[in-house]
Amino acid sequence: MKKLINAHRNDDPDKYRCIGCSPHNPIGIKLEFWDDGESIVSEWEPNPNFMGWVDVLHGGIQATLLDEIAAWVVYTKCATAGVTAELQVKYKKPVYTNKGKLRIKGTLIEQNRRLALIKSQLFDSEGELCAEADVKYFVFPEKVAREKFYYPGVNAFYGE
Repeated sequence: MKKLINAHRNDDPDKYRCIGCSPHNPIGIKLEFWDDGESIVSEWEPNPNFMGWVDVLHGGIQATLLDEIAAWVVYTKCATAGVTAELQVKYKKPVYTNKGKLRIKGTLIEQNRRLALIKSQLFDSEGELCAEADVKYFVFPEKVAREKFYYPGVNAFYGE
């Protein structure tokens, strides 16, 4: 697996505050990402600040994790930037905040000129699928992504 570089990490901390991946957001999730060749993956250990019910990860945080991994699929596998057009989450079983690291996986299923379809999955520390999402991203032409959405180019995420 190849560790991805957060190409935005050195951006202005007052502007780059992504709840999912910014190292500058004091209440953020601060995800890091790897490319396993087919998919983008991340591991994250939740803490009690992200509870919905006692020791259970809030469903909105689960949706955020599933959406965030999809964004990184767009950055790397689609080689552009985009915005979420649709997020359909299926919650299969509770995700606990006190039972170790979670694994998040995003896989590009299909891409055309305007849309990317991504399957995002959230696994518990025992490898059981707890939630999944079909995510549609509206993707921008690379020139637009660079000019308007601070997209640095796919190579920036791989350190090339």
